[in-house]
Amino acid sequence: MSMLADEIAVPPTIAIGLAAAAQRLKRMSASARLDAELLLAAVLQLSRTQLRTRDTQALGAAQMQAFESAILRRENGEPIAYILGEKEFWSLSLLVTPAVLVPRPETELLVEWALQCLKDSARPALADLGTGSGAIALALARERPDSRVIAIDSSAAALAVARRNAQALGLPQVEFRLGDWLAPLAHEIIDESATEPANERVNSRFDLLISNPPYLAEDDAHLPSLQHEPLQALISGVDGLDAIRHLVQHAPEHLKHGGWLLLEHGATQGAAVRDLFQARGYADVTMRRDLAGLERATGARWMAA
Repeated sequence: MSMLADEIAVPPTIAIGLAAAAQRLKRMSASARLDAELLLAAVLQLSRTQLRTRDTQALGAAQMQAFESAILRRENGEPIAYILGEKEFWSLSLLVTPAVLVPRPETELLVEWALQCLKDSARPALADLGTGSGAIALALARERPDSRVIAIDSSAAALAVARRNAQALGLPQVEFRLGDWLAPLAHEIIDESATEPANERVNSRFDLLISNPPYLAEDDAHLPSLQHEPLQALISGVDGLDAIRHLVQHAPEHLKHGGWLLLEHGATQGAAVRDLFQARGYADVTMRRDLAGLERATGARWMAA
């Protein structure tokens, strides 16, 4: 019998199992009861509502063992999304694995903002830089089926997850490219009339570039609690701004006149990010706050010809 079963009455019921698991998870989770419900619902293949209506239902030994395994993973700090293998973002159910960051609710702010920026654009072209699970790209593709969407990541494993999500959601119009940040947005033009090969690299131009890049410093105090997520998607240099600096500097090479660059960043990085935009010569530098009132995203337009 599992450790969890040893702690509760025999035969265990749904109600008793949930109470014992929630008590254990209080040590490390601010949402202990919710976590326990989500994990047991997945084990039993029930909804949380069904759990509440069947609280006297007995749990078998195999069910308790599976529940115990899930609770142990959560006690060790593994995100619920990795244990369940899925996460909801913008009302889309996304496959998530340890190859990608778990999509956060605050990143939906970027999607909302992007849709506002594109509301007057017909058939817009946009790119999601560092797409991970594909959350941003797929949400925008769902809301703007007329758009051309390119999703880029330097991790082949992450792109595999994003492609599977696009297939599951029926969004085949999203194009996935492997590479570092903006590099995959350049393409080759071949002059077939030339006597010798002389390929030319030219930059595609977009109405909007968007990214939730890594923005934690190398010594950030939050890193121990994020140990299960890919570090390359979290850490960006000594001050956490290396990726943002690169994007702000080079995005104009790929933006149409009036095109937007939207970036998520840390809650204390807003002023520094605005300075980067202004120093590069962007117009309409704007900041957006999340639901907690924290500075969470900064964007601007590139108006140069």
